[in-house]
Amino acid sequence: MAEQIGIKPGAHVLDLGCGWGPLLNFIRARGATGVGVTLSRAQYEACRRHGLDVHLADAREVNPETFGRFDAAASLGAFEHFCSPEEYRAGRQERIYRDFFERVASLLPEGGRFYLQTMVFGRNMIPLDEVDIEAPRDSDAWILALLARQFPGSWLPLGQEQIVGCAAQAFTLVASSSGRLDYIETINQWNRRVGRRSLRKALLKLQLVPRWLTSADFRLAFTSGVSANRVCFERELLDHHRLVFERRP
Repeated sequence: MAEQIGIKPGAHVLDLGCGWGPLLNFIRARGATGVGVTLSRAQYEACRRHGLDVHLADAREVNPETFGRFDAAASLGAFEHFCSPEEYRAGRQERIYRDFFERVASLLPEGGRFYLQTMVFGRNMIPLDEVDIEAPRDSDAWILALLARQFPGSWLPLGQEQIVGCAAQAFTLVASSSGRLDYIETINQWNRRVGRRSLRKALLKLQLVPRWLTSADFRLAFTSGVSANRVCFERELLDHHRLVFERRP
């Protein structure tokens, strides 16, 4: 990614949806300057404690008046949450994406590059109306409904073609690759590490008991024993893309 978008000494790079700051830390280690935005106050405060330049802001609303201009930009995973199921049903998904790409383009010079990593619905995705938590357990409809409980409020892009089409006014696609198989291995590693027992984890879980008692969705999402995102990748209900865009003249 660093080579594809030009993260090098002296570069000014924007991280949209910066999370806990790993990309910003990498940018700093390369001798470049990174600026991040996040909607999470906890992430914002953690990044600030580590000396990272992070702002509490919506990645969909960045503009050059507020943030200035950059040599390059990246967004790893935030795009998955830009459209809600309600916005999808209202026919607003592509407008949301086009507006976002236009805003990112306004921050970059001609030829400036934007790296976008996102999950999308895969080639075996079923119609939205068939997704149902009352469907037979382990069916595609049930697995997708469980995934929606684990990631509420998020509706994914319908595929790479939709993303590229929405970006076309402002950007040209210069590289793409699928990370679906990589993501399956990543999830396996997460599950092994998260599953290791420790006193600290036990104490943290105890703090979640009130929510577990009061939220049926929370109980379902976290006591089902199913890694819904891994199953969705395995069945190609989901895919994962790494896309490199270059700003048009």
